[in-house]
Parts: sequence; structure tokens; C-alpha cells
Amino acid sequence: MEVKVYKKGIIVLPSEVRKKLNITEGSVLNIEVKDDTIILKKELSLLDAWGIFEGKADATEALKILEEERRKDIEKERKGNY
Repeated sequence: MEVKVYKKGIIVLPSEVRKKLNITEGSVLNIEVKDDTIILKKELSLLDAWGIFEGKADATEALKILEEERRKDIEKERKGNY
């Protein structure tokens, strides 16, 4: 699959990719560069976690994810990455 790079480095993800990964406006993607490869990963949100665990586990699992995300945010704040 190919995408075109527009002004300021903007790319458009094909609709089939967005639908498959449930990427909507405001979704956060993490970018990783390895050699000459760009890797985009969808960040798991709390809402995503609730959908994953629905009927499979209790709220404890979602709470663990929320705590981990908050810990990451605090670390970023401490390092001045916000």
C-alpha cells in the first residue's frame, strides 16, 4: 500500500487501515524509526481497553492500563516532553 507525503510531511492513512484499526480523529499514533523503516502504532486508549476487556475481565484490568498510562505521562512531564 502506498501513501503520498504532502506539504509539512502530512500523510493520509487509507480508509481501510483506519477502519481496521479503529483510528478516528484524535487517535494517537506512536512513531518509531528503525533504519529506513517508519512504524506507526496505535496507542491503546482507556476506551479501547474497555472494549477489549468487555465480557472477558473486570474493571481491574482497565484500571491497570489507566495507571500505566498515567505513569508514562508523569515520566514525560518530568523529562519535559510535554
